[in-house]
Amino acid sequence: MTTAKKGNTVRIHYTGKLKNNKIFESTISNGPIEFTIGNGQAIPGLEENIIGMKVDEIKKIDISPTKGYGKVEKNLIFEVNRKEIFEDIELNVGQQLEIPQDDDRVIVVSVKKITDETVILDGNHPLAGKSLVFDVQLLEILN
Repeated sequence: MTTAKKGNTVRIHYTGKLKNNKIFESTISNGPIEFTIGNGQAIPGLEENIIGMKVDEIKKIDISPTKGYGKVEKNLIFEVNRKEIFEDIELNVGQQLEIPQDDDRVIVVSVKKITDETVILDGNHPLAGKSLVFDVQLLEILN
C-alpha cells in the first residue's frame, strides 16, 4: 500500500486542539484541505507526521511550538501611543488589526492591552508558543 511522502499532494481532514483539548480549528464542517508535503503550505510538524501515513489512516499528532507556529518572539510585542494611531478606532482586547507597511505588506497584530494612553500589540501568530494536538485522517494521496 502506498504511503505519503515528501512531494505528494495530499488531502486530509484534521481537528487541531490545544493541550487542554480546546479546539482551535477543524476541517470536518468545511471540507478537507489539500497541500503538497514539503512546500511549506502546512506547519512543519503536520507535514512531517503525514509522511509515512496510508490512505484512510487516522493519527494523533503532538506538535511542539518549534514545529508549529514558533516561539513567542518578544520583539513582536510592542507598545504604541493610542492617541497618535488609534484615536478614532474603538479597540477591544483580542481584536486583530491589519497594519500596512511601506513595502505594501500588511502585518496582522492582536490587541493585547489597552490603557488610556497606550495600546500593546502582538505580531506573533495567536498559536505561537503553544503545544498543539492534531487528529488527522489521510483521505487521499493525489500524486
